[in-house]
Amino acid sequence: MPCTCGNWRRWIRPLVVCLYVALLLVVLPLCVWELQKSEVGTHGKAWFIAGVFVFMTIPISLWGILQHLVHYTQPELQKPIIRILWMVPIYSVDSWIALRYPSIAIYVDTCRECYEAYVIYNFLIFLLNYLSNQYPSLVLMLEVQEQQKHLPPLCCCPPWAMGEVLLFRCKLGVLQYTVVRPVTTVIALVCQLCGVYDEGNFSNRNAWTYLVLVNNISQLFAMYCLVLLYKALKDELRQIRPVGKFLCVKMVVFASFWQAVLIAILVKVGVISDKHTWDWDSVEAVATGLQDFIICIEMFLAAIAHHYSCTYKPT
Repeated sequence: MPCTCGNWRRWIRPLVVCLYVALLLVVLPLCVWELQKSEVGTHGKAWFIAGVFVFMTIPISLWGILQHLVHYTQPELQKPIIRILWMVPIYSVDSWIALRYPSIAIYVDTCRECYEAYVIYNFLIFLLNYLSNQYPSLVLMLEVQEQQKHLPPLCCCPPWAMGEVLLFRCKLGVLQYTVVRPVTTVIALVCQLCGVYDEGNFSNRNAWTYLVLVNNISQLFAMYCLVLLYKALKDELRQIRPVGKFLCVKMVVFASFWQAVLIAILVKVGVISDKHTWDWDSVEAVATGLQDFIICIEMFLAAIAHHYSCTYKPT
């Protein structure tokens, strides 16, 4: 009997579609049953609406991932792209679970925050793999190009020497975030267990405020280094159209981070207050739930954007 493993590209997509439909047939009735309970309030309704977006997001993302696997013609480029595409379903499902169970939100969100750094790392790998394949003498080519000046707000700083220095510092600037983000996430978990984290509350007495500041500086510098690298190699990178991919990554990472900060500000100024916590236990839980609810909706839009910007078709 011939082995069919070698023909997995023929049946993998129908199999995944059938499994997803079976999952819907199980989960959807349970969600509707949960919604029909007489005591379901705003929290339960928000969770159900977010679930609708989650189950629209997952098939779009999975289809893009499967297309890359089936048409796996450029492994060195498609491998990091597949890892980037997983960001959307991971964010979506993570936020949906955190929305349903607020007490474990900080622990579940740890996965999302660590994967965020992993995504930025893989985008850098995607660019470097392409450049190393197309331009084996990339350092020498950079050395003879016009000097790339720093971008605002660092335009007054001395420029990095073209060539190996520029490449090394851009890579280092991105990689520092892949270390800082997981470390601050672990610190956040420890602080939560010690009762000094106080998520969403701007205060000099809690750990959340300082960790937000560190993460923000680290993230901004990583993004800055990616933009600087692109500016220096814009012509060489034109064929792989990195702008759309970069914007998708940037919007997901920055939107999730900054809207959390914005919601915290709304809590601080009293727009979101203890007077209207709906079914949540506290105003901080409302802020976290609102963040997770918005992410579930945003990931549906991100899945559509990724479908067009991270296509499997060869560059």
